[in-house]
Amino acid sequence: MTQAQRDVNRKLRILNYVKENGNVAKACRHFGISREIFYRWKRAYESLGEEALINNKPCPQNIKLRTPKEIEDKVIYLRKTYHLGPARITWFLKRYHGITISPSGVYWVLKRNAMSRLPRNTKLRTVQTHQRYEKQVPGHHIQMDVKFLFFTAKDGKKIRRFQYTAIDDATRVRALMIYRRHTQQNAISFIDHVISKFPFRINTVRTDNGHEFQALFHWHCHDRGIHHVYIKPRTPRLNGKVERSHGTDDLEFYQLLDYTDDVDLNEKLKEWEDYYNFDRPHGAFNGKTPYEVLRERMGTQPVSTVV
Repeated sequence: MTQAQRDVNRKLRILNYVKENGNVAKACRHFGISREIFYRWKRAYESLGEEALINNKPCPQNIKLRTPKEIEDKVIYLRKTYHLGPARITWFLKRYHGITISPSGVYWVLKRNAMSRLPRNTKLRTVQTHQRYEKQVPGHHIQMDVKFLFFTAKDGKKIRRFQYTAIDDATRVRALMIYRRHTQQNAISFIDHVISKFPFRINTVRTDNGHEFQALFHWHCHDRGIHHVYIKPRTPRLNGKVERSHGTDDLEFYQLLDYTDDVDLNEKLKEWEDYYNFDRPHGAFNGKTPYEVLRERMGTQPVSTVV
């Protein structure tokens, strides 16, 4: 039964109740409506029949106001390929195609094409049970973590690799490296890479309690003039920004990647890192990229990207 039919049935039930009992006031109290509404429904029904009892009667769609097909195709492609939401689709179309369309316009395109809901396994929002925070100074806090990667080579062999990730809390600028092993030595190598990569001084690095971030890594950070702090055990939300960025990697990079070899993988990862830092609109900054935010917070001087 459609919603329109349910609306009609409810109103007919109220009208028939009054017809049988003859007491409008009692019927209105029983069904929780006003007399004015009852008499409005009664007049409409006597004049036009059941059709007049439908809520929000549909009107013919004005084709001239519909989003052009070429724009709809781009919206659908971004949704299918990257699982982006209406706001991010709006930013992408404006930034890369010069197309202006509102998030609500994108939503109705998705709804019209039965794509307004993401697949269940791609829904990343959860109920917020803790207070979010954000540092304002680039380099004040860097979050680090390791993402486990699993690939299948062309010969069917299972491949496991480890993506070391560092993200600046204030700007979301990231550095990425993939290693064959999950060790403290690779963590040390990575933090040295991050120091040379980021165009600002790092004050504090925050990690979980994994074995790769233990004594050797801890004291190496102190030797480089960086504070190293651990989050509380079993509280990944305290490193939530790096954890969330790994979800973005899955949706927008790894799901589109065909593994061939490590050389190709690292080349593509470098392209993805540059795209994330310099070109990808970020939801936390209303469509600005991490490096645009970095330039704002460090002043108008150009930011060096030389590694």
